[in-house]
Amino acid sequence: MKIFNFNEKYFLRNIMGAYMVNIGNQNEKVVVVNADLSGTCRNKTFTEIFPERAFNVGIAEQNMVSFAAGLAHEGFIPYVFSMAPFICMRACEQCRTDVAYANLNVRLMGTYAGLSGGISGATHWSVEDCAIMGSIANMIVLEPCDPIQAKKMMEATLKYNGPIYIRSTVEPVISIYNNDYEYKIGKASIVKDGVDGAYICSGITVKYALEAALRIEKKIGKSICVIDMHTIKPIDKEAVIKAAKTGNIVVAQDHNKIGGLGYYVAIILAEEKISTNFINLGVEDKFEAMAHAPYLYNKLGYDADGLEKAMINLINKN
Repeated sequence: MKIFNFNEKYFLRNIMGAYMVNIGNQNEKVVVVNADLSGTCRNKTFTEIFPERAFNVGIAEQNMVSFAAGLAHEGFIPYVFSMAPFICMRACEQCRTDVAYANLNVRLMGTYAGLSGGISGATHWSVEDCAIMGSIANMIVLEPCDPIQAKKMMEATLKYNGPIYIRSTVEPVISIYNNDYEYKIGKASIVKDGVDGAYICSGITVKYALEAALRIEKKIGKSICVIDMHTIKPIDKEAVIKAAKTGNIVVAQDHNKIGGLGYYVAIILAEEKISTNFINLGVEDKFEAMAHAPYLYNKLGYDADGLEKAMINLINKN
């Protein structure tokens, strides 16, 4: 098994912003659209290398999405960068009506997902985006958890036909996957096998779940599966059903509990009439006071400490 270094720090917005050059080199139809946040979204290099394929519409996110839809109508593949709340809320109507209704090849790249914006506060947090974007027909919702996966996810977006929303954290992640990792939209990745319980997570919570699972194995000898549900919609139904066979499922996502990953998992369990111990962790249905993201993750119980505690509580119920 790979040895994981939980002190590593990789920043997905740096990796994804820089990797746009590779995506641009692969397809001349790729363009980047910004709302005056090329620095925040780390794609200045693309602008420097492909100035004729980079567009800054100013601080006008609704116009940005509609402009991208127009580019897609003309056969281009626009990658639209901004903070997640500005894409999914400020430009919600444009995402739905201009992009998704026409099933266009627009890639909506939302950084600052969840509470990762920390002391920027609620205006810059995005804890509703999966609920919003997931409810829009034709829209795919993705969330990477490590550098290699982020790149392979972006590669996959070149081949997919239709609109895609990618949410990503600004909190540091660790290296989880090797270079030979095979990524597929709609197919969950098993980070760690286990039979006594399963974590189903996405994004930043994957590293916390992995750390918690390794602690539990060392402390009480229970093997816990860690499932990286990088595709929120369409969710991997088979992976959820398999996880339920362990008898204990803890879902964690940096998102409001309502309408997030936990709801998708719970619907599958209910529809399949599967009985299992189940906990859904995420942001409570209230506005938190601004604070650094790690503090908030700990307070809300979905950092490594919280995930460890939640799983042990479920195991002890048996």
